[in-house]
Formats: sequence, C-alpha cells, structure tokens
Amino acid sequence: MKFINSSVEELHNLARSKREEYLGGDPFPGIYFDNFFNAQALSEVLEEFPDLSKNADLSFNDANQIKLASKGEYKFKDKTKEFMHYLNSQPFLEFLSILTGVEALVPDPYFEGGGAHQIMPGGLLKVHADFNKHKLTNLDRRLNVLVYMNKDWSEEWGGHFEFWDREMKASIKKILPVFNRMAIFTTTDFSFHGHPDPLRCPPDRSRKSLALYYYTNGRPDYEVNQGSAAHTTLFKERPNSKDKPAMSLKEIVRQITPPVIYNAAKRLVK
Repeated sequence: MKFINSSVEELHNLARSKREEYLGGDPFPGIYFDNFFNAQALSEVLEEFPDLSKNADLSFNDANQIKLASKGEYKFKDKTKEFMHYLNSQPFLEFLSILTGVEALVPDPYFEGGGAHQIMPGGLLKVHADFNKHKLTNLDRRLNVLVYMNKDWSEEWGGHFEFWDREMKASIKKILPVFNRMAIFTTTDFSFHGHPDPLRCPPDRSRKSLALYYYTNGRPDYEVNQGSAAHTTLFKERPNSKDKPAMSLKEIVRQITPPVIYNAAKRLVK
C-alpha cells in the first residue's frame, strides 16, 4: 500500500522547504501538515482502528488524564501495522531529520506510550511535558508525530491539541484533530502540550489518533532541566484553572531529592 504519493526526493525537498518554519515554531519547534498521506490508504487504516472503549490495553482515568491506548503493535491489523512500520522506516526518518535537524533518529518498534490513542466524550489529557527516556532502551525521546484520524470533526466538539508557553501563561497554538492532519514537534522538558479541556463530541464519536515517538542516543543540555534525571510525564497547572496535577510517589521523591543523591540511589537499586 502506498501511503505517500511523493517520491523520496520530493519528501526530502518538502522537509527542506519547511525546516525554517518548523525550527521557528512558537512556543517550541513544531509544525503540522494537512493531507500528507494518501487519503484512501489512511481511510483503510481508519477502518481498522481498534475500539479501545471495549478492549483497551491501557485505560487512564485520574486527575490528569481520561484516555484509552493500545500497547505495542498487537492491536494493529494488517494495514495499520504496515502504516506504522512505514512511519518507522528509513524514508520517513530521513524526512524527520531533514525537517527538524535531529540526526540519527531511532524509531520505537515497541511503540512505548505510542500506538493507537482514543479519547471518549468527556475525556482529556492535561498539559504536560513527556517522559524523557525510553524505559527499555534508555534512549532520549526527541520527537513526537501524531496522526489524527477524525473525519467530519466539528470545531465545537473541541479536542484541540494545544502548545503552551514555557512559563505556562497561555496556550500559544491550537490544532484541531481532523482527519489526515499530522502534527510533529520537538519533545523537551519544556515543550508543554496537551488536550486539557473535556471532549464535547457526541456519544457515538471519539477522538482518535496514532502516536509515534523518536529517540536519539543523547541530547543537547538545553533541552532538559539542569540536573534532571529520567522522569515520567510532567503535568502542569494552567493559570485560572482547577488543574491540580497529581504526581506519583516516585516523582515526588525525585523532585525533592538532590540529583546526586537520587541518581546514586537509582544505581544502587539496579
């Protein structure tokens, strides 16, 4: 199945033409593309999208998130698996590297935290910075790619993907999750994003997306909090909201323990 109508050379040229826009993204490097993929091929992938409301591998329902997700690739049917493998392939990795300037990208065949995501009416994902290390490979998470799968999506239903500034003062960019829209952005300790308001779609609809994450061995110091160790998702509080981000006991201990002591304790535990 051909997911992109462009040749590899055309894909590279597109990445070069959009690199300046990507790197100049506000409040952090990012961009989105409409109709990037072959619409018929992506429609066939949508037809296979698993109904996670009936059979989710992961179900989150707490103060920070109400969402459903697959785990690994075992929920993928044939066309979805082919599509996700393409997004982990050399041509797409080269496109991402040219676009973002992040070299030597490593895909995630385990789809750790990625894969199929579904948010039902009333669901949400509050503003956060992503986990920064792959738990199996210990590689550094550098890029996110989100492919939205929602045909005939109404803006009044919400579900916008929001980029927030580093000081958490305002939402700078909002992206409606319409079908065949692909969002790409750099993941750091300061790239705060989310879908923070409850979804308002009808009961027979849901917000569907496919998520892929990309890694490197090491990363620039300016992308992390000074002295920061590996961390899970860091949820943030929006101004003038009722957000009260909940942290796990492990995260609380990490934040109140000096990095030298925390890292030494981790080595002892291992």
